[in-house]
Amino acid sequence: MLRSRPAENGLYFSEYCRTFMRSDLSTNESRTETVLAKRIIPCLDVRDGRVVKGINFEGLRDAGSILEQARFYNAEMADELVFLDISASLESRRTTLEEVLKVSGEVFIPLTVGGGISSVERARDAFLHGADKVSVNTAAVNEPELVSRIAEKFGSQAVVVAIDVKRVDGKYVVHTHSGKVSTGIDALEWAQRVQELGAGEILLTSMDRDGTKEGYDNGILRMISTSVHIPVIASGGAGNLEHLYEGFSLGQADAALAASIFHFRQHSIREAKEYLRDRGIAVRL
Repeated sequence: MLRSRPAENGLYFSEYCRTFMRSDLSTNESRTETVLAKRIIPCLDVRDGRVVKGINFEGLRDAGSILEQARFYNAEMADELVFLDISASLESRRTTLEEVLKVSGEVFIPLTVGGGISSVERARDAFLHGADKVSVNTAAVNEPELVSRIAEKFGSQAVVVAIDVKRVDGKYVVHTHSGKVSTGIDALEWAQRVQELGAGEILLTSMDRDGTKEGYDNGILRMISTSVHIPVIASGGAGNLEHLYEGFSLGQADAALAASIFHFRQHSIREAKEYLRDRGIAVRL
C-alpha cells in the first residue's frame, strides 16, 4: 500500500480536505465549501530503542515498544505519526534509521522523522527509509540555509521545522539540542524566518508545558499560527481532550501533537476526533 503524495502546502490534501454542502436560507441555493480538517498526531519520542516520555524534556520514562505503538496508531487511523530520535542531535549522531525503516513498513499514514537530520544527505537517507517528511531543529538553527536546501531538493511539503520554546525573562526563546541549549533567538522571529527559508510546516513545542498535562501554551501558539501562512502543529502539554480543542480554537493550530494521553491509553484517537467533531472542529473520521 502506498502513502498518498503530499500536496505543495505541506498537507495531504486528499486526506485532510473535506467538502461540505451548505444550504443558503436566503437564496435557497446550495454552495460548496472546502474546509481543511484538523489533524491529530501522536508522537514517538525514541531513545535507546524504546518510546519514552518525560516532563519538561527531563525525567524520561518508558512508554512502550516503538513498533507496538506505531502499529496501534496505524490501526487507530491517526492522521500522521511523528518519530523523533530525541538524543541524536545531543549525541551528534544520525537518526536511528533501522528503526525508521521498521516503522515505515508497519504504518500507512504519513510519517515525519526527526533527530540528527543535519544535512541534505541525511534527509535523503530518512526518505529512503520510509519518511514522508523530515523534521529539523538544532541543525536549522546552526545552519538556516539547510532548510532551503532540503526544500529545494525534496519540496517544502517535506520539511518540518521543529521549534522548542521556553519562557526566559518573559520572552519565548528558541532552544536546541533537546532543549539543553538556549539560543537567545525570539520564537516568533524564528518562525517567520523558517517560513521564508522554505519550511512547509512548523512543529511548535512548549518546553514549559511538555509532559505537564496542563494544556498547550496557547499564547505563543496563537501568536505564531496567526503570523505565518504555513501549518503550525501544537505540541507540549496536552492532558485531556479539552486541551486539544483549545489548541485549535484558542491557539489556532492546524494540528495537535500529543503523546502521554495516547501512549498510556487515557484516550483513543477516535475518541479525540469524535469529541472535537462534536465541538465543531473539522476532523477526518
